[in-house]
Amino acid sequence: MAPTKIKRIIAIRKITMNNTVIKTDFTFPGQKSLYKGKVRDVYNIDDELLVMIASDRISAFDVVLPEGIPYKGQVLNQIASKFLDATQDIVPNWKFATPDPMVTVGHYCDPFPVEMIIRGYLTGSSWRTYKKGAREICGVPIPDGMIEHQRFPGPIVTPTTKANEGHDEDISKEEIISQGLVSAEDYALLEEYTIALFKRGTEIAKEKGLILVDTKYEFGKKDGKIYLIDEIHTPDSSRYFYLDGYEERQASGEPQKQLSKEFVREWLMEHGFQGQEGQAIPEMTDEFVQSVSERYIELYENITGDTFQKADVSNVLSRVEGNINNYLKSR
Repeated sequence: MAPTKIKRIIAIRKITMNNTVIKTDFTFPGQKSLYKGKVRDVYNIDDELLVMIASDRISAFDVVLPEGIPYKGQVLNQIASKFLDATQDIVPNWKFATPDPMVTVGHYCDPFPVEMIIRGYLTGSSWRTYKKGAREICGVPIPDGMIEHQRFPGPIVTPTTKANEGHDEDISKEEIISQGLVSAEDYALLEEYTIALFKRGTEIAKEKGLILVDTKYEFGKKDGKIYLIDEIHTPDSSRYFYLDGYEERQASGEPQKQLSKEFVREWLMEHGFQGQEGQAIPEMTDEFVQSVSERYIELYENITGDTFQKADVSNVLSRVEGNINNYLKSR
């Protein structure tokens, strides 16, 4: 490859890296508050609307990593938007519109203080816990003799608390109800929705040659009605395996080929970081950041069946702010 072309590719990469959305600090008409999560910035408009911006931040082990991932926010937002539309017959959801590739606007809801995690396979944190000898997760018994990435007899619901800062904690259904975090009536509905959403997600993934391994759902309430909120079936909230070759890889003890954020966690662990006190976050090279971006785009194209169209990021913050303002003015 000619030196001039190499320099041009490097320059394009640097422009892309430098135009990731790491933080926002906008002021919109009617804005009452701004909540900054690990990945999303959420603007409350008159306690009626939420404007949710999916940033390019990436977190692992409940720690936000220092580098943004190009196009990650667009990937997350567009996958979530597609799956919100594909599941609205199961449960009402918060979405009104997506005025920008990185933005969803929807109902302002009071969130339940728990995340509904559902697992179809023994992998990730559940495998790490199982390997240490645990045979129960969130009050759900796990059979002896299982191996990593093995399918459970049936999907299991393993909720966690929802922490604004620090680590979410495993919690059982019984503890959620006894502590008054969610009423027994509401919890039964959350669990019913969770199982139905996972079933739909599993069916859609299978059509695309993927396995939906595990995922999380968040719910909120408005005017006494439960809504599905936040993201759904994205690589930040879900784990996918490739269906083709799954059984063969299990039989031979090979690692599963997967599309998820787990490879980021594995990279961090290989470099001595698991989010524990005193551990330093390893340097994220341009090559590693680019590889993460490519993996996110790969998942988008696999799970949606669509070709990913990169949005113009030459002045990304102005683009996002302008599109949100235009939407709010048009309502």
